[in-house]
Amino acid sequence: MASAIRPRTSRRPRWQRLLRWAGAIVLAAWIASVLSVLVLRFVPPVTSAFMVARWIEAGAEGDRRFTLDYRWRPLADISPNLPIAVVAAEDQKFPDHRGFDLAAIRSAIDAADEGGRLRGASTISQQVAKNLFLWSGRSLVRKGLEAYFTVLIETLWPKQRIIEVYVNIAEFGDGIYGAEAAARHYFGRPASALDGRQAALLAAVLPNPRQYRIDPPSPFVRQRAGWIERQMRQLGGPAYLGLDR
Repeated sequence: MASAIRPRTSRRPRWQRLLRWAGAIVLAAWIASVLSVLVLRFVPPVTSAFMVARWIEAGAEGDRRFTLDYRWRPLADISPNLPIAVVAAEDQKFPDHRGFDLAAIRSAIDAADEGGRLRGASTISQQVAKNLFLWSGRSLVRKGLEAYFTVLIETLWPKQRIIEVYVNIAEFGDGIYGAEAAARHYFGRPASALDGRQAALLAAVLPNPRQYRIDPPSPFVRQRAGWIERQMRQLGGPAYLGLDR
């Protein structure tokens, strides 16, 4: 008896299978990113990408003296002087923008076109996205991911959560992350007890916390802290952020 001839099964071309797998990977990455941002709206971050990178860097350098100090505190346990200080120093339009300060970006581009150095124009929302999820650098890939996570954060988090996370994960010195660790290290007090001058000093080192020092502050840091204090008053103090408790 002649054996039955099985119909030949058609297989998708290799490029279609690869495309399908790539689409599945992109979808999984998108779902993971949305879920991670959504979870961190309610759960304190255990660490951040920048903390992990610094810890790995210290290990690669064989720096056994390096310690990483990070102590999460809810916004209610942080002096309202610090959030308004970092907003005055870093992003005065923070309550109003949706993650990007377009005027600052245009100004930075114009200055670069005129021969100046391309300076940063990152908002606090962008810095949270970068510090929490990404790596340092200026590549187009990193900037694109930073913009993506900034949109997610601004969409899924209220402004008070953004500032709460920022003052908790910002680097205020080598290995010193967040308001509580910085307040204890530099001033010997909890973050809840920071006065306006101390908050301004902490905000003054944010552009480069490993170069600028608080103990003792350099002339530049003292001058910048004084400017930040004036900006804090002109903005209306913590009431500008709804933190006048």
